[in-house]
Amino acid sequence: MEAYRNLKPDEIAILEKQGCTCTNWSDVQVKDGFIPAHIRHTNFSGTIRIGNFSRKFQFPGGVEKHAGISYATIHNSDIGDEVYISQVRNQIANYTIGNNVIIENVDSLTTEGKSYFGNGEKLAVLNEAGGREVAIFNELSAHTAYLMVFYRHRPVLIEKLNQMVNQYCKKIGSDKGHVSGNSKIINSRTILNVNIGTGATVEGIYRLVNGTINSSLDHPSYFGPGVIAEDFIATSGADVTDATLISKCFIGQGCILGKHYSAENSVFFANCQGFHGEACSIFAGPYTVSHHKSTLLIAGYYSFLNAGSGSNQSNHMYKLGPVHQGIVERGSKTTSDSYMLWPAKIGPFSLVMGRHYRNPDTSNFPFSYLIENHDESYLAPGINLRSVGTMRDARKWPGRDKRKDPRQLDFITFNLLSPYSVEKMIKGKHTLINLKDTSGITSEYFMYNSVKIEGKALDRGIQLYNTGIIKFLGNGLLKKLEPGNYSNLRELQDTLKSQPGEGTGEWVDMAGLVVPKKEVLLLIDQIEEGSIQSFNELQTIYKRWHEHYYNWVWSWSVKVFKEELNIDLSTITKSALLSFIDQWKEAVITLDKMMLADAKKEFTLKAQTGFGMDGEDDARNTDFEQVRGAFEKHPAVCDIFEHIEKKQHLAERIKEKINRL
Repeated sequence: MEAYRNLKPDEIAILEKQGCTCTNWSDVQVKDGFIPAHIRHTNFSGTIRIGNFSRKFQFPGGVEKHAGISYATIHNSDIGDEVYISQVRNQIANYTIGNNVIIENVDSLTTEGKSYFGNGEKLAVLNEAGGREVAIFNELSAHTAYLMVFYRHRPVLIEKLNQMVNQYCKKIGSDKGHVSGNSKIINSRTILNVNIGTGATVEGIYRLVNGTINSSLDHPSYFGPGVIAEDFIATSGADVTDATLISKCFIGQGCILGKHYSAENSVFFANCQGFHGEACSIFAGPYTVSHHKSTLLIAGYYSFLNAGSGSNQSNHMYKLGPVHQGIVERGSKTTSDSYMLWPAKIGPFSLVMGRHYRNPDTSNFPFSYLIENHDESYLAPGINLRSVGTMRDARKWPGRDKRKDPRQLDFITFNLLSPYSVEKMIKGKHTLINLKDTSGITSEYFMYNSVKIEGKALDRGIQLYNTGIIKFLGNGLLKKLEPGNYSNLRELQDTLKSQPGEGTGEWVDMAGLVVPKKEVLLLIDQIEEGSIQSFNELQTIYKRWHEHYYNWVWSWSVKVFKEELNIDLSTITKSALLSFIDQWKEAVITLDKMMLADAKKEFTLKAQTGFGMDGEDDARNTDFEQVRGAFEKHPAVCDIFEHIEKKQHLAERIKEKINRL
């Protein structure tokens, strides 16, 4: 601990001459090397400790200002080294100010009583009436929040997690707030019971009350003009600005909330974006995006969502209040002015278009379109597998990961096809087959969970799901075979062995992290038994799951090969293996060609409407190409052509290796 000393009489005299006052100068301590010339027109009270001021700060426009304190009231606070404080209109009270901090033109920075700075606040997520509360804290991950919200049928688990949060809060509770090193607070009004992390910038805010802005030098957080935030926690890289209103919210790493966004009782995890619209009691898993005015997300669970303008949901029963909730599984989109009446459950990678009043459950039909037609909900199963937009989304997500902090709270499985989504495809395929068998092949449409499926859509869904399943299984198979050096069939079969029991059974998507359900249940047992007692231990387990993903995937795939395709990889013959590789190649090329056909729609004459404003047809075509580019040269199209070629070559290389056995 660094040594402090009392002020010398001549230093006190200089300070008083420079307009400084103190109720008791003996309560003010400084470090050796203290220069009183850098403190002017400041009132001190309570216990004060002051570091040394020797550096100069560069401000916009080339203005240079020396570290020090001027025109401020400081009460019961510690001021670090190389700090610049000026123009504090009311007071800085009960704060520890780190090194290299700038505080200028601020109304008040105050801690009153013992505070937990937003930690321990309980948010009414998913159900406005309560019952699924998330207790937020600085280290909250999407996966821990998932357990808190969706495993209410395990009350001992919830009790243990809440106990862990309480223990965490006890450790960080304090009657002094912290403004950590290298942070800035400028041109701001009221800040009450708020901790501000390393390197953060707070600029032009209106009011911050009871919260924490976590930050790091690797990825600083920013709270900008007009923001009002109460009972909140933000993590590193959070960007909240443009008069955004926050009440009882958790804001994850790399999240951006701005342009008058309004959110309450909601959690936002890695890389979410919210502009213009509203959020109320939502669980926004990673990459939940809402960019439009009049878009309301309410009482729902989402991840990798793209919400269209005017998207809305309703959760009121009108007799017992807002008790309904909805689930929109990963990768889904809602079109402009879409509406869903909760309760409803939408399967992963689905497109929701129109208004849906009959509480649809399409959870076992991934990659589908849910479309309104004459006030009825129609489902087109699997059709999104052929959408070039779906492929584009899957490829863009990793590249849009804004997190720069090496310590990441959320572990994200980006794969479009995973045991989680493929398992649903398998269930969907069997459900469609059973519907056809039950209702008869001549039926024009089929009813399932309040949605209509036309006969043609049903047949196409079976075919698309089967193609997607083969593609996924083949991807894993060829990945195992590609690096292998085997001289006979037995060695090849050994290469394809899996660890017994690992990864088999149902899989779940824990708000971005795709894992076998039995691993989740094992973890819950350990928490309930008390063998896991800290969130650091939980994070270590989540990381291990993330790193073990592909091993588990292969074990799951081996089992599915046998159950769905009647292929036992431990005894597979050369001819059966070669035959399947041909099937896989055909499945890959079929889906890619469907995507090319889908992309081609973006380059039709209809798509060129509005181009070539004052010219003839030739001018329109040229104008379109200058703006959108030619079909053959579009990056997404080039990627598909390249993908087809790569997979064809891969299939031929593997077949050559097998034929040499």
